[in-house]
Amino acid sequence: MSSPVIEPVARLIEALSRLPGIGPKTAQRLTFHVLRAPDSEARQLAAALIAVRDEVVFCERCFNISDAPLCPLCRDPGRDGRRLCVVEEPLDVLALERTGEFKGLYHVLHGAISPIDGIGPDRLRIRELLDRVEEAFAAGAPFEEVILATNPTLEGEATAMFLDERLDGRVGLVSRIARGIPVGGDLEYADEVTLIRALQGRRAIRA
Repeated sequence: MSSPVIEPVARLIEALSRLPGIGPKTAQRLTFHVLRAPDSEARQLAAALIAVRDEVVFCERCFNISDAPLCPLCRDPGRDGRRLCVVEEPLDVLALERTGEFKGLYHVLHGAISPIDGIGPDRLRIRELLDRVEEAFAAGAPFEEVILATNPTLEGEATAMFLDERLDGRVGLVSRIARGIPVGGDLEYADEVTLIRALQGRRAIRA
């Protein structure tokens, strides 16, 4: 029985459905949106996709996304080079930068240790992180603080513990981001681990 969907449309639906968070129905809606969109809009989308693959690279120092050997953050002389924040993905850098709170440098691991999925330290940018820390230590200017901002998941916690053991003695302080109840959240809906972390991270209202 012949398919009612012609081949070019079927190929685009299949390609879109392979993207994270995009199911078959959403892929179909996106595909037909592209078909209905003005020609210029569709071609701009196609050009943007090609540009991402051709022009975007990973920073040679921190492995964040970049358009040059060093990303804008690593090139910025105004950043605090004494503090380093370790995250799992480039999206985490964007999230932290939106807060405007952290002014130091970053290191992107591109994942977390997950033995179940066959992801060990060698699959991540951990060796590059340790080399970076060792280089600063050998130069007599060790990082004053390395913030482990991996996700509050089993994999993220395992990665943080792994790094903590290997950074000990090479930096001034190894810290871990706090976890707890989100603003606007209700205690009754929080899981046990979140509640435990919230209690452990409590502090005096008046210092």
